[in-house]
Formats: sequence, structure tokens, C-alpha cells
Amino acid sequence: MKTLRSFVLLFFYTICHNVTTGVYNQCLKDQQLSLLHLKQNLTFSSSLVSSKFVSWDSSTDCCSWVGVTCSTNGHVVGLDISSQHIWGGIDSSSSLFDLQHLQSLNLANNSFVEGSRIPSAIGKLTNLRGFKPLESPKFSMLFQNLTELTELHLDGVDVSAEETHWCQAITSLLPNLKVLSLSNTNLSGPIDQSLAKLQSLSVIQLGGFHNNISGQIPEFFSNFSNLTVLNLDRNNISAPVPGFFANFSKLTTLSLAGCGLRGTFPKQIFQVPTLQTIDLSCNTELHGSLPEFPKNGSLRSLILSQTSFSGLLHDSIGNLNMLSTLDLSKSNFTGSIPKSIGNLTKLVDLKLSSNMFNGSISSIHWENLINLVDLRLYDNQLVGSIPSSLFSLPLLPKLVLSYNNFSGQLPEIFNVSSYLVTFIDLSFNYLEGPVPVSIFNFRGLQTLNLSSNNFSAFPFNGPHQLPYLKEIHLSHNSLLVLYNGSNSSYSSFPQIANFSLDSNKLRTFPVFLRNQTYLRNLDLSENQIQGQLPNWIWKLDSLRYLDVSNNALESLEGPFINSTSPVSTLDLHSNQLKGPISFVPPNIDYLDYSDNHFSSSIPLSICNASGLIVLDLSNNSLSGEIPQCLATMGGLMILNVRKNNITGTISNLEFPENCESLKALDLSQNQIEGQFPKSLARCRSLIFLNLAENQITDTFPCLLKNISTLIVLALRSNNFYGGIGCPVVQTNATWPVLQIVDLAYNNFNGEVPGFSLTTWQAMKDNRNIGFPSTVRASRNRTGYSYNSRSRYNRRGCRDSAIRCTRSAYSRLHGTDTSPDDKKVVFTYEPAIFYEPGITITSKGSKRDLAKIITVLTLIDFSCNNFSGSIPKEMEALKSLHYLNLSSNAFTGEIPSSFGNMRQLESLDLSQNKLRGQIPEQLAKLNFLAVLNLSNNQLVGKIPAGTQISTFPRDSFTGNEGLWGPPLDNKAGLSPPPTLNGSHPNSTDEIDWDLISVEIGFVFGFAVAVGSLVFFKRWSKWYYRSMYKILVRIFPQLEERIGPHRRHVHINQRWGR
Repeated sequence: MKTLRSFVLLFFYTICHNVTTGVYNQCLKDQQLSLLHLKQNLTFSSSLVSSKFVSWDSSTDCCSWVGVTCSTNGHVVGLDISSQHIWGGIDSSSSLFDLQHLQSLNLANNSFVEGSRIPSAIGKLTNLRGFKPLESPKFSMLFQNLTELTELHLDGVDVSAEETHWCQAITSLLPNLKVLSLSNTNLSGPIDQSLAKLQSLSVIQLGGFHNNISGQIPEFFSNFSNLTVLNLDRNNISAPVPGFFANFSKLTTLSLAGCGLRGTFPKQIFQVPTLQTIDLSCNTELHGSLPEFPKNGSLRSLILSQTSFSGLLHDSIGNLNMLSTLDLSKSNFTGSIPKSIGNLTKLVDLKLSSNMFNGSISSIHWENLINLVDLRLYDNQLVGSIPSSLFSLPLLPKLVLSYNNFSGQLPEIFNVSSYLVTFIDLSFNYLEGPVPVSIFNFRGLQTLNLSSNNFSAFPFNGPHQLPYLKEIHLSHNSLLVLYNGSNSSYSSFPQIANFSLDSNKLRTFPVFLRNQTYLRNLDLSENQIQGQLPNWIWKLDSLRYLDVSNNALESLEGPFINSTSPVSTLDLHSNQLKGPISFVPPNIDYLDYSDNHFSSSIPLSICNASGLIVLDLSNNSLSGEIPQCLATMGGLMILNVRKNNITGTISNLEFPENCESLKALDLSQNQIEGQFPKSLARCRSLIFLNLAENQITDTFPCLLKNISTLIVLALRSNNFYGGIGCPVVQTNATWPVLQIVDLAYNNFNGEVPGFSLTTWQAMKDNRNIGFPSTVRASRNRTGYSYNSRSRYNRRGCRDSAIRCTRSAYSRLHGTDTSPDDKKVVFTYEPAIFYEPGITITSKGSKRDLAKIITVLTLIDFSCNNFSGSIPKEMEALKSLHYLNLSSNAFTGEIPSSFGNMRQLESLDLSQNKLRGQIPEQLAKLNFLAVLNLSNNQLVGKIPAGTQISTFPRDSFTGNEGLWGPPLDNKAGLSPPPTLNGSHPNSTDEIDWDLISVEIGFVFGFAVAVGSLVFFKRWSKWYYRSMYKILVRIFPQLEERIGPHRRHVHINQRWGR
């Protein structure tokens, strides 16, 4: 027999008509002696007493021993000694094989030593009907003594050694097989035709994540007329479901979850009268609809989640009175939820979330569903009021109705005595009015989420006996006042850990919060709170997260001496705070004082916060120099002092040798002078660098080329000078993820080195090359998280050049994000999102991008003194969106290869010395929205009949040799003649625009002249009219022409 490394699991299982599960006191003596002898010869790997063997005593009936099952006549037919620390092996002499009536044997989860073999004496157990070893057996050796097996259970056993021949081995050795169970056994390949020999098969279970059976379900399966169970879950079928399953009169279970099924599911299968379980989940390309179900159907479990099933849920679903699980979540069902759902009194799981169900649910008798444990109706289009009966289901622990269109007021909730309900989520609906006091009847409530509705009042001063309530989310409502109780009743409010009240209409800071001893996270952002931030907030011992941004706070109440506040996240941006920065919490790691009116200098005390990770002081009126200690803070990842009056010399900032943490540095729009700090090259993790609009004087910082993580480099509006060519770095990927480089408004000169452009991989690839859209900047902190859905986020985003916001824990952490929403974001627990922005020039004006999505790529070299030709290597930047080379001294022609830069949206080449014609290949740029080629030396006709000619004339003016629409004749010169008389832009093609103009001119001239020559009355009237007009305009002509008038007429007469 095949050697086992650890003879851990032997399982023989059967279902026989003559076996009962009862225990009888008629144990035969020989059976008892065999069992005692087995116990005596077993070796145990633990000093602990094996629980099952404690009851094995000769003074008691063996049929009463734990793990022993007897038949009515006293024979041992079942033995379960699993998980008993058995060690060693069992040989052919074991008394185990004297139990020849044994039909069920379980030795699982023991520790048999390596080298143990399957004894040949196993053939004595002729009544065995099943077998399950742990090792990877060779079928030919394993089954040679078990040819009468009718049930084979090898679930979880690795049979990959059989490769694709497992079907042939089983069918040749086990011809009487009725049950074939090989789940999670590493099966592979298609199901072989030889399996058709097992005509008696009634159970086929070949599913599991570890199997990889491929190919469609074989046609010969239609011959398994006795089939009751078919499970092929998680295999690679990738084909339609055959319709012959509808003919199986004994089928009870059909499980084909996650098989890559395609096509339309045969509706007739649902109506097989014996069918109890059908699971088609996780087949996103499987289509179909539900039929009308007959009365008294046998279905108990119907699972169609994550498929493309659509259509209506018919009222006949109520006929399935045995149904306990109905899961249609994440599909495409429409229409209303039928009233007959209330008839399914045995329902335990009802999951209808993430569909398009609409209509009201108030007419459904929810109170009948007394066995309901899991109810999911969120993310639909349900309307109307929420029925009160949903709140009184006795076994339901969570009620989640979020992301619907429920409206009206919440009903009063009575007759609630259960502590079972712990979670209520009614967020993202249109509920209004006051929240009823009866919401607190749920004594076991832990989380209450009513955010994103239109509630006007909350019963903060109601009767509170909620010892477990820790989270309340009321953000995005219309709350004006929070608490109307007296000071003495403050303590009656539950002790909350997480409280979100952002985006309401609060005008004062909630005073009752001062008694919240366990408050950890508080969000009051986007309200109308005025005045001071109270001093007592720093005395809350548990407070870690405080966001009061986007309010009208004017000051921070002191004093702050010897403050030990535990606050680690403080966001006060977008208020009206003024004066010097007076307080920095000692334990702070995220500090946002941006968009206020702070003045004076940056306090040195800020460096005492040794754990500081993010510091945002942008858009204030701060002056003085940047403290040197900020550059040496080892954990600082983000430093933003943009839009202040900072002065001093930047070269004084000395970054340490181990500058590994700094990821974003924004010093833009200040008055900083000096040379570029060479020590910044030590910051090898730098992603975002913005030094724009200062007075820095230096050459191009080639030392940054060693920072391969750099995504954004902005040096615009400084005094940088010289060329931008750098010595060749011995690397194949210099700046491989650079996507924005802005060198505009400096004094750079010389040619643009083409070689450097070839290493900017992010601008070359039409794909995401792998740099993260979300960078986790964490110190292994743990924080509160609450799952929310970004597509329903009603919170607006503030615009700034660098958004450094830690939004409320109740909305950001765990948010789903689509690929189109990808941003360059840094985040750390509990939920920090850092979104860098940048100022770009488009259409001649500045524009602030508040956030940079990962697909945005930009090059701005405008307003410098670059010369020479535009590098040919630039054509490789096929993912470039913005290119601005204006106001330089570039010469040569516009590269025709620019037509390959298909992602280009803005191209500005104005104010240069470019010559030649406009390449017709530019017409291929379908996304081009901005084009400026003005003030160059371009010649020829603007390509007609293309997108190029649709741009305004200002895009082409200042090119004396350029002509054609949208320029008029006055805007450019006529095309010069050539030696062969053709136009310089002429081709072999016929220019129908020119021909049509010529034909029209000739035809009109012929009509006019012919009328004068051949029609007397018309010619006489014409000359008289012209004479009168000329005389009125030039009276002196009467004197000159008068004497000759007769001569004229004579000539006219002669001419006739």
C-alpha cells in the first residue's frame, strides 16, 4: 500500500437502511473486547486525557461509549475517534478490523507517524461504503481491496498525482459507485467520457476552490437518471448550462457557483419538482429570468447573486412555502418586491440588495417572517415609508435599508424588547422630520446610522438606557439644535465613541459633548459653528480624531499650558481663525490649519510633536522662515505651506541622510529665495515636489534624477536658468512614473534633450504602469472604519492646490472606488487622504487642479528660452494629455509624428519660430480641445475638412504665410505662384472648394456682361443708374463728363 506521511484521516461513511443513530444497551461482548483492545494499543501524542476514551470502561455498555454507534442487535456499526491526539500507526493485526459490521469510521485529525501504511486488513471490513484518507493516494493501490465501495468521499485530499486520468481510474476500480465526492482535491482537465460507465451515480460533488475542471458539462450527464446532487462550484466550465437538467426527476441540488457560466439559463430547470437547492452565484455573464413558480414547490434555497439575471420577481415566489434562503443580490432585477414575500414564513436569509427594485414595501406583511436572520434591501430604488414591522422581527440583528429612496418620517417603534438588534443603517435616503424617541427602545443597539437624509431633530434629551450604543452617524442632515436638556441632564446621554455630525446646520458647539468620557472620533465639519473652539475639548481623555473644518470659528479658547490632549488628528481648515498659531496638540500626527487667517511665523513648538506625519498650513498669511527642525523630523510625510508670505533661503533647509519618509513637499506661492537644496535628493521616497512661484535661483536640479518615485515636479515661475540636460544616469528607468513636469516661466535655455524624454515611462504607456493611486502612510495605527459607497457621497470637496483632508471616518475608510476615480492619494489610518493638486496654464490663463488623477500627464516648458527643434523623441509620449511649449525659440517644423499622441487634449506651440506647414496628421488627435499655433512662421493652407479647421482663428494668427479657414483673406497673404502654376499646397486630388468658387465667379460674370450686351433696356437703365450714383458721390464729375455725354451715347448707338 502507498506510504502515508501522516496517517491523519481515515473516514468511512455510509447511509444504510439497517443502521440507526440510537445507542442501545445490548452491546455484544466480543465487540466490547475489540474496542478495549484497540484503546489499549493506541499511542497518544499528548499527556491530556482523550475525551472520548474516558467513557470506554469495561463496566459499562460499549454502546453507550462516546463515539460508538451500535445496531439493534448490538454490533458496532459506527466509530468516531477523531481529534484524540492518536499518534503512531495501525497495522493489520489491530482489533479494529475485527469489527466486521463497521460501516462508518472516523479517525480524522490525529497524528499518525510518517511511514504508516494503509493496512491490507482493511479488506476485511466488507460493509464499508466510503473512504477518506488525507494523503495523496494512488488510486490503483488505494481501492484494490475496496472494489465494492458505493460511496467515495475524498474531499480535501490532493489527488493531483492522477493528473487528468482520475476518471478512468475510478470507473475501472469502483464500478458500483453511487456517490462520488472529490471537492477541493486539485482535480484538473475535462471530465472524461469514461465516467459515463457509472450509471448508478446519484451524487456528484466535484466543486471547490482547489479544483480546476475545464470544459463544458458533458452531454453524457443526461444519462445519469438517478442524479440527486450535482456540485461543480468554482470550476472553469465557461459554457452555457445544458437544458437536460430539467428532465432529472430526482434532482434535489444543483450548485454551479463561480463556474464562468455564459448564455441564458434554461428556465425549466427552476420547475423541477424535486429541486431543493439551486446556486448559480458568481456567474456574471449568466443571463436569465425567474419563472412562475407552482404551488407547494420544494425549493429551499435559491441563490442567484452576482449574476446577470434580470426581469421581475413574480408574485408566485410566495408559492415556495419551504424557502429558507433567497439571494438575488448584485443582479439586475427590476419591478417591485411582491407582497407574497410575506407568505414565506420559513425564510432565514432574504438578500435583494444591489438591484433595481422599486416601489413601496409597506404592504408586505413583514411581521410574518419570524425566522428572518439576514435581511438585505439596501442599494435599490425603493420608495415610500419604512414599515414599522421591520423593526420588530424577533431574530433580526441588523436592519440595513441604506441607498434607497425611502421618504417621510420614521414610524414610532413599539413592542421592542429584544436586545438582539445591534445595527441600524437607514443612511442615504430621503427621510425627514424628527427622529422618534422610540428608536432607543432597542436596548442592545450598538450602531445607529441615519446620515444623508433630511432629519431636522434628534432626541438627545430622550430617555436613554442604551449601555451598548457606541456609534451615531447623523451627517448630511438638517439638524439645527442638538440638545434641549438642562445641564444636569447632560449625563443621561449615552457614552458614544464615534460621533459624526458633519454637514448639518449647527451654529454652536455642542456643549453636552463635554461629558462624553469615551468619545474617540468627532466630526463637526461643514456646519455653521461660530465663535471659539472650547478649551474643554482638549480635556476629553479618549478623543483622538477632531474635525471642525469648514465652519466659522474665529479663535481657540485658551489656556493651553501643559495640555496633555490625546488628539492625534486635528482638522480646522477653512475657518476664520486668525492671529499666531497658539496651540499644537502634543500627540498630533495630522494637523490641518489651512485656509484660515493665521499670521506671524510658524512656531518652533510645532517640532515638539515628534509623531507629526502631515502638516498643512497652506493659504494663510504666515511669514518668516520655515523652521529647520521641520526638515529633520523623521516621520514627516507631507509638508504644505503653499500660499503664504514665507521668506528666507531655501538652501538653509538641510534634509537628513535618512530622509525616507517625506513624500510630498509644497512650498509654492511664497517669497522663498536661494539655491535649490541639494540635501533634498536624500529623500528617496519623494512623490510630489512643488516649488512654483518663488524666487529660487539655480540650475536645473539634476540631483533629483535619482528619485525614481517622483510623479510631480513643478518649478514654474522662479529664476532657474541654463539647460535641462543632465549626465546620463546608469539606470534604465530614470523618473519612470513622472507624469507632470512644469518648468514654465523660468530662464531655461538650449535644446530639450530627447534622451530624457524616453525614460518618462508613465507618459509613454497607454496603461497604468503600477504606481499607486492610494499610498498608505501608516504607523500601524488602528482606527474606526465604516463602509460607505463613494458614488453616493454627497460631501463636496474643497479646492486647493494640495488637498490634505482627513474626511470623517464614517465615509472615507473602506470606500469603493471605480477605476475612473483613481487619484494620487496618500492615506493612513484611520482615514487620511492626501490629494496633491497643481496650477496649470490652459488657454493663456491659470487653472488650479484640486486633485491629480493617475492618468493625467502634462509637460509645460512655456515662457523660457528653449531653442532648436522639437525633439523627435516626444512622439513616444503617447499618453501625454497637456503639452505647452509656447513662448520659446523652437525652430524647425512641427513633427508630423505628433499625430500619434492620441491622448493629447491641449497643444500650445505659439510664440516660437516654427516653420513649414501644419501636419495633416494632427487631425488624428480626436481628443484635442485646445490648439494654439499662433505667432510662428508657418505657411501653407490650414488642413481643410478636419478638426484642425474648427479651432478659432486666434489659434493661427501671426503666421504670415498661413491661409484658409478659419482665417479670412485679410488675415493672410495669397498663396504664391509656383513654376508650374499650381498652388504650393496642391496635390493630385481635386480641390472642389476652389473649383466651386471659380465656377460661381465665371457664371455670375457671364450673366452680368451678357445682360449689358444683349438687352437694350437693361443696359440703358444700368448706365443711367450708375451715372446718377457716381454724380451724387462725386459732384465734380458732372463738369468733366457732361460735355462728353452725347459722345458716349453716340458710341452706344453705334455699338447697337
